[in-house]
Amino acid sequence: MKKILVIFCLLVQTLFSQEVKPEVDCLILEDENSIICKYVTQRHETDKSITFEWIDPQGVVSRTRDVVVLSNHSSAYDFRYIDGRQKGLWTFKVIDSASTYATQFEIK
Repeated sequence: MKKILVIFCLLVQTLFSQEVKPEVDCLILEDENSIICKYVTQRHETDKSITFEWIDPQGVVSRTRDVVVLSNHSSAYDFRYIDGRQKGLWTFKVIDSASTYATQFEIK
C-alpha cells in the first residue's frame, strides 16, 4: 500500500511540476474575420507586464499593446480583424522581460 501511495505522490508531483516553455501562436478565423494570437508562459505569484507587437509585411509595427498577465495566470490573448490588414507575411511578437518570442502568419 505504501508503494502505491509513494508512486501516486511522485506521479502527481511530476505532472504538476513540469516547467512550461513560453510559446506564442496565432490562429486565423476567416469565417469570423479574426486573427487571434495567444502567449503562454509560466505561472507567477505576481502580476507580470508584457508587450504585444503586430508587425506588418513591410516590417512596420502596426500596433503595440501592453498587457498584464495576472498572478497565477499563464496566458494572454490579443486579436485583430482581418479586413483592412495588408496581405502578406505578418509577425506577432511578445516581449516578456528580457526575452522575445515571435510567430508568423500569412494573410492571403
